[in-house]
Amino acid sequence: MDTVRFASGSLEVEVLPGVGARLHRLRAFGHDLLRTPDDPTAHVDDPFAWGAYVMAPWCNRIEPGRVRVGQQQVEVGSNFPDGSAIHGQVYDRRWVSRGDGIFTTRAGGDGWPWHYEVVQRIEVGDRSLRLDYRLINRSPHPMPGGLGIHPWFIKPVLVAIRGDAVHPMNAGRQGPAEPVEGPFDLRGLRSMGPDLDATWTSLAPPQVELRWPVTSVAATMRITAPTTYVVAASPADRDAVAVEPQTHAVQGLWRLLNGHPGGLTVLDPGQELTLGVELEFALVAPHGR
Repeated sequence: MDTVRFASGSLEVEVLPGVGARLHRLRAFGHDLLRTPDDPTAHVDDPFAWGAYVMAPWCNRIEPGRVRVGQQQVEVGSNFPDGSAIHGQVYDRRWVSRGDGIFTTRAGGDGWPWHYEVVQRIEVGDRSLRLDYRLINRSPHPMPGGLGIHPWFIKPVLVAIRGDAVHPMNAGRQGPAEPVEGPFDLRGLRSMGPDLDATWTSLAPPQVELRWPVTSVAATMRITAPTTYVVAASPADRDAVAVEPQTHAVQGLWRLLNGHPGGLTVLDPGQELTLGVELEFALVAPHGR
């Protein structure tokens, strides 16, 4: 399995172009921060469980089956045990490495009737990692689209998500976001409660902060996009939490078709949707001192 490695100063990143151009490994100051399998082929066997992978042309869940979108008919199948169509189409597709940290892939023209291109650019600095994404409509018709990145950060980790509102579930259709309270109030660093799976909005920069108390590694995440949401999940039976910047809320296609905020973005032919994620790393004093 081909691996493209980037290293600079205190950071090291390994990318697997053949499995979604996903981040297989992210190390800061010698410490692994992603859920990284010993055998890289584990990404093929269970593509949703490891590393950090790109989500496009939608993030999170949409409902499988037939639905009319403008002049086109969408008919995507389920790829997840709960019966949903989750995380788009490019998470395990082969991408092409163009050099200079740029990876590209093209997809669509199937159950997702629009052709599209996704571009990922990775830039590793001394203590910073910059991830830039572009989703480009290569179809002659308007296309709905969403874009995101799904990292699994290893536990134990403290998380702050500076969102004032939340969609408290990432399954099923939901109405407007609600003010954060209780376990959903992550505006200060804390451990995520077990089995939280929600989408935060009304975000203030820096949108996310992470801290690993055992290694004293800290990361600040800044997100730039036309619309910004953060999905986070903390399965009790997994040794990692997911903190996912993306451009739309849960059930993005249903939201678009029914006029609810947080839906997929409609891209005209040749138009692109962008997402930028910058992580800055530091070594800090143990939390609480």
